[in-house]
Amino acid sequence: MRAWQISSFGIDSLEFVERPTPTPGPGEVLVGIRAISLNYRDLLMIKGLYNPKMKLPRIPCSDGAGEVIAVGEGVNAWKPGDRVAGIFMQNWLDGALTPARARGALGGDIDGMSTDFIVLNQKGIVEIPEHLSYQEAATLPCSAVTAWNALSAAELKPGATVLIQGTGGVSIFALQFARLRGLRVLGVSSSHTKLERAYGLGLDAGLNYRDNPEWDRWAVEQTGGVGVDLVVEVGGLGTLPRSLKAIRVGGTVAQVGVLASKEAEPLPMATILHKQARIQGIYVGSRKDFVEMNKAVSLAQLRPVGENFHWTQAREALERMEEASHFGKLVLTVA
Repeated sequence: MRAWQISSFGIDSLEFVERPTPTPGPGEVLVGIRAISLNYRDLLMIKGLYNPKMKLPRIPCSDGAGEVIAVGEGVNAWKPGDRVAGIFMQNWLDGALTPARARGALGGDIDGMSTDFIVLNQKGIVEIPEHLSYQEAATLPCSAVTAWNALSAAELKPGATVLIQGTGGVSIFALQFARLRGLRVLGVSSSHTKLERAYGLGLDAGLNYRDNPEWDRWAVEQTGGVGVDLVVEVGGLGTLPRSLKAIRVGGTVAQVGVLASKEAEPLPMATILHKQARIQGIYVGSRKDFVEMNKAVSLAQLRPVGENFHWTQAREALERMEEASHFGKLVLTVA
């Protein structure tokens, strides 16, 4: 089999290697990977910023979709030809996250999806929606499940207002899922062009924060001085203070990512107290979450949005992610 491999940290140090094709053991399936999608976590992992002590070599990337090629002894839930995607954390099948369930994350704790063949436990995969291509389905395991659970962090009724940050994978999925739930969506971006594309997906109002850095005040104004019900927060400490100021009293911040690299502002403790703010950390989700989300994706015939590369262009795609010049997901097609 062929694979991208981290032998030493850095995008330029990624190696395209040949390895023996694995054979599925009891309770395992062999999946032929047809498409891979990139997450910001993958970029950090490859650069050595996520886990500098990660054991190398490691095959990166948590997200991929493909076809079951062979099954091991005792596997009766899957057969060759089934279209599947891997779950982000192979040990988190249902229930609340625990330290044990948090282990086994693809592309970190164990080898990931940037390969043309992978062996996974039969419980570590899910069926992908029929209407999606492999490229579209490859975007689901991390970003889509994260966005799905971020919207579930608050008990939102139709008509409630959600604020998204930027136009990356999680944010665009949050926009699409919010529209399915009848929610109003505000968005901030550094690009007028990207905001125009987001309007085409149902964004209700957008702001270029380079023109107006005080997007928290803008969000409050857009809600008649009340504040938004939920912020899908992808920036981390660099944006969290403004997110807290943007929510209504009793509002929720779903803390998803750590994209903002600028020096963090002090946390507005008085705002947290006075607004009775809820900050909910979101770390992807379980297999059950993935299955339930796929039902909604199928029912709505929702299609992920992204840009496609050939998987030999992995370095170029990672550099595009590093520049933050993409819209939606970055996908690698395996040939």
